[in-house]
Amino acid sequence: MIRATGGAPHFHTTTCLMTGPPGDTDTMSTVTYQGLEVLYTRQQIADRVAEMGAEITRDLNGEKVVLVGVLKGAALFLADLARSLQVDATFDFVAVSSYGKGQRSSGAVKLIKDLDEPIEGKNVLVVEDILDTGLTLLYLRKIFLQQKPKTLRIAALLDKPSRRIERIDADYVGFSIPNLFVIGYGMDYAERYRNLPDICLMTPDHPE
Repeated sequence: MIRATGGAPHFHTTTCLMTGPPGDTDTMSTVTYQGLEVLYTRQQIADRVAEMGAEITRDLNGEKVVLVGVLKGAALFLADLARSLQVDATFDFVAVSSYGKGQRSSGAVKLIKDLDEPIEGKNVLVVEDILDTGLTLLYLRKIFLQQKPKTLRIAALLDKPSRRIERIDADYVGFSIPNLFVIGYGMDYAERYRNLPDICLMTPDHPE
């Protein structure tokens, strides 16, 4: 593992090694950014989000949609996904608590910020950074369905099937990955690294 260094960002890049399609769990990279191994580069992310946006646009068939971002991790993903949609879209946000400051989920989900506007009769797309145990999205889906939206779909940038506890799947998935701890592109470790443009791997021996 290459250690992070102080001062200006240091880029050490080599050719990204792709062994499968964008959603393939075997996709690996030898690119590093600020001493972190890059799992998906900003260009790979942009390309995949554009593909997801085109698919969602087709499914909406010209109808309006409310994008509900799950704070804070999904903020960057929602912004890019929204710009790839070719339909009338509005934003709303919810915040839940399910993680501490370490790498493990507490297992309990608590709503910290609710929706600002009612969603009854509307097409709703929940935008999440990672679908892993399924606890958070199952909880959100339950409370949203109680508000009787016209449709309710889920878009997850990353999916970790091996981590699933609850039986729930996303309608749209950016990348399916093994049980890796990832940071960047909105995702954090103890609130750090959200602003990294790539999705990187966080290893136990990386300096905090």
